[in-house]
Amino acid sequence: MTATLERRESASLWGRFCDWVTSTENRLYIGWFGVLMIPTLLTATSVFIIAFIAAPPVDIDGIREPVSGSLLYGNNIISGAIIPTSAAIGLHFYPIWEAASVDEWLYNGGPYELIVLHFLLGVACYMGREWELSFRLGMRPWIAVAYSAPVAAATAVFLIYPIGQGSFSDGMPLGISGTFNFMIVFQAEHNILMHPFHMLGVAGVFGGSLFSAMHGSLVTSSLIRETTENESANAGYKFGQEEETYNIVAAHGYFGRLIFQYASFNNSRSLHFFLAAWPVVGIWFTALGISTMAFNLNGFNFNQSVVDSQGRVINTWADIINRANLGMEVMHERNAHNFPLDLASVEAPFVNG
Repeated sequence: MTATLERRESASLWGRFCDWVTSTENRLYIGWFGVLMIPTLLTATSVFIIAFIAAPPVDIDGIREPVSGSLLYGNNIISGAIIPTSAAIGLHFYPIWEAASVDEWLYNGGPYELIVLHFLLGVACYMGREWELSFRLGMRPWIAVAYSAPVAAATAVFLIYPIGQGSFSDGMPLGISGTFNFMIVFQAEHNILMHPFHMLGVAGVFGGSLFSAMHGSLVTSSLIRETTENESANAGYKFGQEEETYNIVAAHGYFGRLIFQYASFNNSRSLHFFLAAWPVVGIWFTALGISTMAFNLNGFNFNQSVVDSQGRVINTWADIINRANLGMEVMHERNAHNFPLDLASVEAPFVNG
């Protein structure tokens, strides 16, 4: 009898825990994805803060030339970063217990791998938690689908690209100047500006910003006034009110006359689907582009493609970009390579004598 009561109490305790985790009445929804999200994001955030402040220099290129990234080792907020794991480690899983000592783990950039892997797991769980909460509330799942775009982008630069290049040392450093360095080197090695998927991403980000500004300004300019001229129009709105808060017909009429009739949406659902889909699809394509360039399927190469009738090259902007790429490639990892890859792969000219 005692054993039976204990089992019931245990089951009841587990049941109460399940109810608490999945309850939509909590101030912050936890969910089963949250059970994994909370510890992984807390770990990534804590290690990032500690390493950004105090991590010793990291031998990123595996050539015994450590690079400093933390504040206590001479950096500021702009130049500081979590330096990627050493090329000597490559793609090996490198937890603390795989190193001979904590000093060795820090020297080889172990914190970067720890932060990135916990962060990616955490944001993936955040996306799952968005779907889970939508499901519990009877909502449609598109919030999580939209969030999949930045998740895909982060996964591309922190995981897919290092896998394609063969080392976590090629991942994006976790800092401001480190991000710019990553972008410059990526352009030098993969010509990303000439990749159509990157172009779609640019259209998605800048187009999304434009459409967001247009939509917000149109709605704000066509509010249905419920107040006197002496009060703010914003004060006339009650949360949860059944009545529309702005006049979509007026907004449609304004924009249709500003551009032309069919440039303006007259269906609010179609409009908001478009506002969500445009940047999301663009960022999806950029993440896909990074993932293909990770395996060296690079941007278009139109170098020296225009020649005159005598076969002489007429330089185009593609040739200017190529020359800039070579310059950037020469400058990065300057002590790890004798020549940039594009120059080293060309056969030396034959000289008589």
